[in-house]
Amino acid sequence: MNKNHNPNLTSVSKTLRKNMTKEERHLWYDFLKQLPQTVNRQKVVGNYVVDFYCACAKIAIELDGSQHFGDAGRNADAQRDAYLYSKGITVLRYSNFDVNQNFTGVCDDIMRHIDESFGK
Repeated sequence: MNKNHNPNLTSVSKTLRKNMTKEERHLWYDFLKQLPQTVNRQKVVGNYVVDFYCACAKIAIELDGSQHFGDAGRNADAQRDAYLYSKGITVLRYSNFDVNQNFTGVCDDIMRHIDESFGK
């Protein structure tokens, strides 16, 4: 059994994959799915489900809607980020607004981080 995986979250991650937000679908189908690196959607990491995860680069990609900008959302995100960082995972956060208004910039930033993880 994978020690970094909460099996109770598997059904949650499957549901989230079937019900991606408009921004998640856009990023997935129009960019991440075509990358030569494997990227997983709604990946369980410990006690969290990250929106997207590139294991070979140890990068989690999170798309943040309005619920992330209140105090409770910021606190929950800080706890999640601290856990992921403790596992050596870099967390990239983009707002839904960023995806909608600056899609190319978001994609370029993700690619830059992936390339940097391989020393390119």
